[in-house]
Amino acid sequence: MREPGRGVMSHQTEADRVLRSLGHSACIEHDPDVLRSVLDRVGDKWSLILIGLLDKGPMRFTELLRTAPGISRRMLSLTLRNLERDGLVTRKVFPEIPPRVEYEVTPFGRTLSEPVLALARWAADHEGTIRANRRAFDQAAGLD
Repeated sequence: MREPGRGVMSHQTEADRVLRSLGHSACIEHDPDVLRSVLDRVGDKWSLILIGLLDKGPMRFTELLRTAPGISRRMLSLTLRNLERDGLVTRKVFPEIPPRVEYEVTPFGRTLSEPVLALARWAADHEGTIRANRRAFDQAAGLD
């Protein structure tokens, strides 16, 4: 029941209250749209793969297309554009015929490597537990 004189608390306000109580206020004191879009970017299928490939040095579009198996031209183009927009990748056009375009991770983009690698290590360290949990869940749900 609602206390007299108090409105219903929105889900966002409740989530903010819980995060603050857990000491995670830094996550909510900034623009939530930026936070969500960054999490979407690093959580998508291709961004981290492309950053990893480009971390070795500049690459042309066709090299990336060959090296990232399964990515379409359209998806590669969209992902590179989004990474460039966020300042994680640069695009350099050389005045040649035909034009040569290279992509490279920025110093800012390299700052993403450490936390991403930590997450990848966590996943690798807990792979067996995750697989066992999924099997148990699927069996309990009758999905096996």
